[in-house]
Amino acid sequence: MTDERDDDRHEFSAGQGVDADYEEFTLDPEEIDADPNTVDPVDSRVLTDILDRRNVESDAIDVERLIDVGLSYMGINRYEEATETFQRAAQFAEEDSLEAQEAWVNKGAAHAELEEFDEAIGAYEEALRIDDDSEHAATAETNLAYALWEFGRTEQALEHAERAVETDPRFAEAWFNRGFLLVERGLAEDAVTCFDNAIRLGYRSAGVLEEKARALEEAGEHEQAEEVADRAEEIRREAEGQMVEEQAAQGGMGQGGRGGMGGQPGEPGGAGRGGAGRGGAGRGARGGSGDEPERELQGEGPEGF
Repeated sequence: MTDERDDDRHEFSAGQGVDADYEEFTLDPEEIDADPNTVDPVDSRVLTDILDRRNVESDAIDVERLIDVGLSYMGINRYEEATETFQRAAQFAEEDSLEAQEAWVNKGAAHAELEEFDEAIGAYEEALRIDDDSEHAATAETNLAYALWEFGRTEQALEHAERAVETDPRFAEAWFNRGFLLVERGLAEDAVTCFDNAIRLGYRSAGVLEEKARALEEAGEHEQAEEVADRAEEIRREAEGQMVEEQAAQGGMGQGGRGGMGGQPGEPGGAGRGGAGRGGAGRGARGGSGDEPERELQGEGPEGF
């Protein structure tokens, strides 16, 4: 018996169809014609198409803005995206230019935040290959010292800490790193001088004073070491009290905010892994809490953190 549905079957066209290159039926993607100055160049949906060298000329990329995007990623702790962004910036910057060096320094900083110290070392070394006497060189040297120390290469770390203060004698964090590493080598008296230089140049956190107290103790200056340690503890208490007040103020309408005693930028307890910021690098540290803060070298943080 014939199925009744056969009677209603639609009769499709038996014509020859359209040409194979009919535009509306092509499966090839449409040509990308986006302005990278108006589109986030690290957006995962456009990164491959817009930033591939095969599709975009190097002079079509705003490298400074791309570095700013990477710094913004670091500001919200998205370090993996930051490493990719700085890699792109270095790729599209003019070869061996100051912008390329800046991108490499920041790429190293992002890797260090991820504790990928081998990659960080490579990035800082590439930055110094470009120019070991530029405005970013001291930052690269002191951050390289930090990464080498974390990677267990302490002797090389001291060499680069020395180069950092030679490159920029007014770089407070570089003096701190040098003093820190000299204490590790048993050269306590020289370390005290380094910490004094760091303090004189404006680096007056509790962490610096604690390291100075440690150096004084090892140098046999016990009374002075105790005085410095007491001052460090006083600064730490003041910082913690200020943090409690800020958290309470954020609680809203008289309700005291409750929060932990984590560190604030610029407070003692740990070192920030930072890089060269726009318009000159700022100093940023990631602090910690507790009676026995972890001892770390100081990094250089992007301006605005």
